[in-house]
Amino acid sequence: MPRSAPEPRKTLDPDRVAEWLARHPEFFVGREGLLQQLKVPHPEARGATSLLERLVHDLRQRAEQAEWRLDQLLESARHNEAQYRRTRELVLGLLEAEDNDALGQALATQMAERFQIPTVALWCEPSLTDREPQPPQPPRQVLDDHARARLAALLDGRTSRCTRLTPTDWAQLLPHTDAPRQAGSCALARLALGEPLGYLILASPDPDHFRASMDTLFTEYLSDVLSRLLMLPGPTLNG
Repeated sequence: MPRSAPEPRKTLDPDRVAEWLARHPEFFVGREGLLQQLKVPHPEARGATSLLERLVHDLRQRAEQAEWRLDQLLESARHNEAQYRRTRELVLGLLEAEDNDALGQALATQMAERFQIPTVALWCEPSLTDREPQPPQPPRQVLDDHARARLAALLDGRTSRCTRLTPTDWAQLLPHTDAPRQAGSCALARLALGEPLGYLILASPDPDHFRASMDTLFTEYLSDVLSRLLMLPGPTLNG
């Protein structure tokens, strides 16, 4: 009588095994010896290790990752606190300015000392300076058609932007400073309060100081503060 072919060996589907174990966590109760016999691939070397050793390794990794994330959060908190303090001192310094020229000087000093931004400019519409007894002093400048057109082109329809400045742009838009031999960089923002008031420029001779990918929230906040101070009536500003 011919021998019958052996039945094919049946294997369990790994996903179904995992699903079953997840639904029956009590399976290993009373089978602790089985846990000690289980071997799993070592995460960092060839061969296998015990399940318990693997669990200890995974828990250690998770603890290290949690510690790293905590360090990142603490560093971010320290940075935000320092940024808040610098911004607070900047705004208080601007509020103490007695007139618009003093406002521009306070802006330049605060940005250089607290934010390591060596060059600033406030380009103001002529309507802001016509009522002043003296021509504005740097870093304030009076907008003309050429400067207005170039600043609008650099902003490219945006409220604020970080971009490169060619030496020609630097000489035109920051005339009170020496132009770098190579391209610099800047953060630009419009000055407006119901009507156009001008432009704010924060500049650095380092072409990578202000990158196009950078957020401009701080620059917009500063432009909002300056717009209100430039328009502030009374003896504190504008005489």
